[in-house]
Amino acid sequence: MPIDLTFRDIFDCKGCGTPCDGTSKKSFNFQADTAISEIAESEMIMRLNQFDSLQAQKVTDENAHLPDIEILKNDKVIARVEVKAQGRAFMAVSRLLPSGNLLPYETVALNRSDLLRYIKNFELENIPTFIVWRIKRPCIPDAWYGHDLETLNKSFEEYGDKRTFKRRSTQSDYVDGAHKGVTVNYHFSLKELLEITEIEKQILAISKTF
Repeated sequence: MPIDLTFRDIFDCKGCGTPCDGTSKKSFNFQADTAISEIAESEMIMRLNQFDSLQAQKVTDENAHLPDIEILKNDKVIARVEVKAQGRAFMAVSRLLPSGNLLPYETVALNRSDLLRYIKNFELENIPTFIVWRIKRPCIPDAWYGHDLETLNKSFEEYGDKRTFKRRSTQSDYVDGAHKGVTVNYHFSLKELLEITEIEKQILAISKTF
């Protein structure tokens, strides 16, 4: 059943009995975040492979610069899907990004450099690309949302820096001396996205053209 994302009491952070931490994290556990994302990727692959006409698989290590999942038909890549797992809400989004037209409950983030890389890759190969978020929050306990990259790019073109936030790096952003943590994010509203069943319908429609 679709979630009504109209602002109401359940989405009012001030009245939440189990609110997300409103203080900026001092430590960003990159490896733990990666593990959570990999679980979401596996779940998305299983969702897509329920359809007989689709073959979804994780990209190989040499293609790690591409979105997480490639969807094939007759050994041809027909679509790509990037998966993000999002837990705590960006509690300070209205204060830090006042022109972004966002509230905490509806806000999801994506590494800005990833977004720009996926846009560039789409322009090069013209393979339909989707970005989906697995949401688990006190007010939205379990939901999947996403959209096609072309639509998301329109949001980026409209808001740009108004929805971009850069945080300070911390020591936990480094793994074996290399900076791995995400410090610059672009933000979207769930209200601008589609529920996962609609994304699946779009991917199935693409498969029928091959």
